[in-house]
Amino acid sequence: MSVTPAPEPTAPVLRMEAVRKSFGASPVLRDVDLEVAPHTVTALIGASGSGKSTLLRCANLLEEIDDGAIWLEGEEITDPRADADAVRRRIGVVFQAYNLFPHLTVLQNITLAPRRVHGLSRPRAEAEARELLERLGLGAKADEYPDRLSGGQQQRAAIVRALAVRPRLLLLDEITAALDPELVGEVLGLVREVKEDGMTMVIATHEMAFAREVADQVCFLDAGVVLERGTPEEVFGAPREERTQRFLRRIVAAGRL
Repeated sequence: MSVTPAPEPTAPVLRMEAVRKSFGASPVLRDVDLEVAPHTVTALIGASGSGKSTLLRCANLLEEIDDGAIWLEGEEITDPRADADAVRRRIGVVFQAYNLFPHLTVLQNITLAPRRVHGLSRPRAEAEARELLERLGLGAKADEYPDRLSGGQQQRAAIVRALAVRPRLLLLDEITAALDPELVGEVLGLVREVKEDGMTMVIATHEMAFAREVADQVCFLDAGVVLERGTPEEVFGAPREERTQRFLRRIVAAGRL
């Protein structure tokens, strides 16, 4: 009788182990462990100052960790011998501020990294960018300058720019924080589409209802510690930690969940 071998376990796209980071005498991340499986979304929630943004910046090597280790697709990227620029070419990042170059059109913003960093020809980079813009609802804005776009459109363009380099991992840091409430929905709608395409993402967000809907894993950070983690049903529906419960009660009272 032949036996089909069990499939090999899938390595996480991102793994953090005992990561510590301080600014001066103030610890910001304290022994953070995190695993992000391929084609999943991890939502980081918690109060302002809990360490969410710093965690993302450490994952992209924008901040140097004090202790611990970080792996990207099995490669230890915090090894001093690692090529930080090569690592960043595999990770897309979108921050609160859109950071689009105002003197470049949307198309030029999006094709800059594929051409300059990844060596694509202008025709290929522009063709791929226009296809991505069209598919994600911004095709008509390709030749506009950023100041002709709404805040929501600018943030969507920033997400498209991050996707244009075909990242293995996409980090989103409070991408709706600077938007008017009526523009939040269009940006979150784009993130839903990106998830459906199978992109692996880590999202720091204050949009609790969105996190509950889109995340596969939710991590609640408090004072630099991942205090609780689980599925959205576990963390939002039956949190174990008293601190998580208090945080979510305030969210519910504010009508945000």
